[in-house]
Amino acid sequence: MRSLLFPDDQQFWYETLRCLGHTAYGGADIGEVVSTAEAITGGDYDGWHDQWLSTADRIAHAADKSAMAGHRHSARDGYLRASNYYRTAEFFLHGRPDDPRIPHAYDRSVACFQTAAGLMTPAIEPLEIPYEGTTLPGYFYQGGATGEPRPTVVMCHGFDGPVEELYFYGAAAAAERGYHVLAFAGPGHPGPRHRQGLGFRPDWEHVVGPVIDYALTRTEIDPNHIALLGLSMGGYLMPRAAAFEPRPNALIALDGVYDLGDWVTTAVPGDRADIDPRLRAAEDREIDAVIAERAAADPTVRWAVDQGMWSTNAPTPRAFCAAFLDYHLRDGIAEQIACPTLVCSAEEDLFFRGQPERLFEHLTCKKTLFEFTAVEGAGAHCQAGAQRFAFARIYDWLDEVFGRR
Repeated sequence: MRSLLFPDDQQFWYETLRCLGHTAYGGADIGEVVSTAEAITGGDYDGWHDQWLSTADRIAHAADKSAMAGHRHSARDGYLRASNYYRTAEFFLHGRPDDPRIPHAYDRSVACFQTAAGLMTPAIEPLEIPYEGTTLPGYFYQGGATGEPRPTVVMCHGFDGPVEELYFYGAAAAAERGYHVLAFAGPGHPGPRHRQGLGFRPDWEHVVGPVIDYALTRTEIDPNHIALLGLSMGGYLMPRAAAFEPRPNALIALDGVYDLGDWVTTAVPGDRADIDPRLRAAEDREIDAVIAERAAADPTVRWAVDQGMWSTNAPTPRAFCAAFLDYHLRDGIAEQIACPTLVCSAEEDLFFRGQPERLFEHLTCKKTLFEFTAVEGAGAHCQAGAQRFAFARIYDWLDEVFGRR
């Protein structure tokens, strides 16, 4: 999609489109997003934070007034939008992990969402899922009022998104179709990274396993109809889990990712066979300089390196790039996925173009590829800006797989 705002900064435009796209499920208002973005100069990360925080504060204050006056629906809607705007405010700040603006905006985003969740009918239930001596945050969405076991979508986000954002990115759409939803945040996602300092791990089956263990303690979840859905980098994480975890009955990779190490070549151009050992070496000042130059020249690389160091607990940009080399479905891993799988692909993907097709090629299970295009308004990464259209196709596919009408 052509950049309507920030024509010289693809990263700012994509994040604006992402925020704006959540209008589809109540996470934004068009005028609020446009007026906020118009007050920001491309590349001004402090200005980005300040303008989005100001908008979030204003909307949250209005929601507080509605709540105190007993206007339940207005309060709920306001808190949902404020949650999304607070999330957007702190998005570009992770290059300085000690910046106090990060936890302030993050905590406000979570608080606003949880307040909105309590005002839903039925209410969205916050969860603490047992995991390796601690817990993972999550939410349970009821897909219907009956106590009968229902098909359930277990979903997680990707490289940079909080579990609360999944309300707009698939959870609400599933629940309104009668699916239960168990949305969770794993190591490296904002919740566990903020609260417990847990960074990403490539062996995601060891995260999904405990989540499914918890899911199966709930009598309202049908153990024979569990689908995994991974968003963005989750399009690697959930397929990785499905390759080693036999209990899921369907898999959705939105969008599909085969080898995150290939992304590293955007930061360190060259042949993988030569670059990989140099990234893993104890010292390589030449590679360090190349990464620094690429980050200075490309806003997307700059943001990805900052975010990647934060979310993987990597001490240097090169250490983050080296860590990403282990996030792949090569060497027969993709071929181990047994359940029916949907792989989504975005024509104008800013981050993982070509990756969904590589994953799809290596799958040996029953498989489907959905190609979302710019003409449909769905060509951006994870179909940002086309959520209603995208999730109609995705959940129609899941209905067919599970034999639901």
